[in-house]
Amino acid sequence: MKRNFTVRHGALDGVEAFLSVARHRSFRKAAADLGVTPSAISQAVRTLEARVGAALFTRTTRSVGLTEAGERFLARARPAFEELIAASAMARDLGQRPAGLLRLTVPRSVVPILLEPLIASFCQAYPEVEVEIAVSEKLVDIAAEGFDAGIRLGEFISGDMVAVRLSPPFPLVVVGSPKYLRRRGRPELIEDLRQHACLRLRRSNGSVAPWSFVKGNKPVEAIVSGPLIAHDFPTMLGAAVEHAGLAQVPEPIAAQMVKAGKLVRVLDRFAPTAPGVFLYYPSRHQMTPKLRAFIDHVKTRAATAGKGRARSTKSKSPD
Repeated sequence: MKRNFTVRHGALDGVEAFLSVARHRSFRKAAADLGVTPSAISQAVRTLEARVGAALFTRTTRSVGLTEAGERFLARARPAFEELIAASAMARDLGQRPAGLLRLTVPRSVVPILLEPLIASFCQAYPEVEVEIAVSEKLVDIAAEGFDAGIRLGEFISGDMVAVRLSPPFPLVVVGSPKYLRRRGRPELIEDLRQHACLRLRRSNGSVAPWSFVKGNKPVEAIVSGPLIAHDFPTMLGAAVEHAGLAQVPEPIAAQMVKAGKLVRVLDRFAPTAPGVFLYYPSRHQMTPKLRAFIDHVKTRAATAGKGRARSTKSKSPD
C-alpha cells in the first residue's frame, strides 16, 4: 500500500536552537550565537522536547548536558540540518549568479545556422552554466517539462509568452535542385506548382502546412502535393538537394546550399516574410540568472552582428 508522507507544520521548529545549545552546552551562549534572548531559546527547546516526547537536555544551575535521547537526536539531526543549510546556500547561489543547467527546447533547423555559434560563445563567456539542447519540432510546454526557455519561429509562439528576437525577419523561399528544374521546368507563377512535386511539412498539431505566398500585397495559401511529407525543414531541404522536388523553407536554412549551387531559388517575387526566430519563456518574474545571462548574450551578439551588417552596407555604397 502506498503511504503518503508530509512534513508537519513546524516540524523543524526548535532544531536550530537545540543544535546551538548542544554545541555550546549553554542556553545563554546559544542565545547570543543566534541573536535571541535566553528565554526564547529555552521556550524553543521545550517546545521541541514536547513534540519529540522526550527530554533532550539535563539542566543544572551550572551545566547543560545531553540525555541519551538528546545524543541520539543530535547524531541524526546535525547532519540533516547541515544538509538543509547547504541546500539553501546552493539554491541561493544559483539565484544570484549564472550557474547550473540551462535547458532549451529548439527545432532542429535552427541548431546549425543559429545556435551552434551562439552556444559556443555563451559557454566560453559563462563556464559555470551547462547548456542542454533538446531538439524537438513540437511546441513543448516548457514549464511542465522542465525547460528554461524555448526557441521557435515567431509565428508559432503563444501570445502569453515573453519573446526575445534571435534573428531578423526573413523570407520563406522555394528552392529546387538544378537537376530537378532541368527535368521539370522552372515555375514562374504560383499556379505552376500544380505541375510540380512539392515537399510538404507536417505541423506539430498534425496538419500539413500549405505553402504561403504574397501576391499583389495580399497573402495567398497554395495547397500543393508531392512525394514527401516531412516533420522538419532540414529533412525537406535534404530531399530537395536530392532532386525529389521543390521545398519552401526559411531563407537562412537554404542559404548555404543556394550559395554552393546545390539549390536554386524560384518564385522569389511571391516570397512572404516570416517574423524570424525568437527565444521565449513564461515570465520575467521567474527568470533565473542563467537565463538572464543567455538573453543578454543573445542581445549583445545580435547588436554586434547588426553593426557589422551596417558597416558592410556602408562600405559597399558608392561615393
